[in-house]
Amino acid sequence: MIIRTKPGLLDLVFTMRGSVLPHIALPLFWLMAVAALIVWVERTWHPLPVIDAAPFTVFGIALSLFLGFRNNAAYDRWWEARRLCGGLLADLRSLAREAEIFLHDEALRQALLDGALVFLHVHRASLRGQAFDPDLRARAGAILDSLQPPDAALDRLGALVAQAHAAGALDGFGARTLSARLASLALQQAGCERIASTPLPYVYSLLIYRTTYLYCLLLPLALVGLAGWLTPLFVCIAAYVFLGLAEVSEELSQPFGDNINALPLDALCRTAEISLAPHLGRPAPPPLLPTDFHLR
Repeated sequence: MIIRTKPGLLDLVFTMRGSVLPHIALPLFWLMAVAALIVWVERTWHPLPVIDAAPFTVFGIALSLFLGFRNNAAYDRWWEARRLCGGLLADLRSLAREAEIFLHDEALRQALLDGALVFLHVHRASLRGQAFDPDLRARAGAILDSLQPPDAALDRLGALVAQAHAAGALDGFGARTLSARLASLALQQAGCERIASTPLPYVYSLLIYRTTYLYCLLLPLALVGLAGWLTPLFVCIAAYVFLGLAEVSEELSQPFGDNINALPLDALCRTAEISLAPHLGRPAPPPLLPTDFHLR
């Protein structure tokens, strides 16, 4: 996720980090080239019909409304994913406090909280489709070999609660409280997996990009008589707006992806480690900071 203050004038002109321009620069170039070719053909042979700009105005308004709808849908996915991640962090903090209250066996309590952090890291890697790093493999053990490693991590936490209750280290009310907290973690996990495994319908992307390219390819026919050689510039501006919005919605619709506007899951895990460090009797690690304005 990009962490920056409000952009100034120079930032608006030169900033590329976090911009969609690098992703759409090539299509913009080709659309400008096509517009320039149309202007040259018209100025050389005058074979093109004169088209009124009014239909393109209506076309552009309709396209803007549809892009706005899709952008809202993508942002809703991004924001819901952020709320679910915040819920995971809140549940882990509550789990640590509840373990302090109800689970007096220090070894079992540390095993429970260590297992909770393992679950969060496994969940992060699963959402991003990343390979498990060696440190996580050493901490997680055999649960990474299961079909659903995050579920296996939660199952192990449930087994620890059951073990503590059976050994008399946890009373019935404490066992019920911790079990409810694990259920809440599972609910947040399922919500994240639902977003990660259910993309926006492909037909939206297909229709948006087809319509945008059709609009930008036909627009020079309405501008060539009025704007002349400025037509490629105006086509570029219109294409930047429409293709840029389409690209933004693509990135926001994948909140757990590896793009720079995705959620900072590494920073979320580090925040959880900082929060649970006092309960584990360990020094808190330093928080993760943005690198070149990018917080992972």
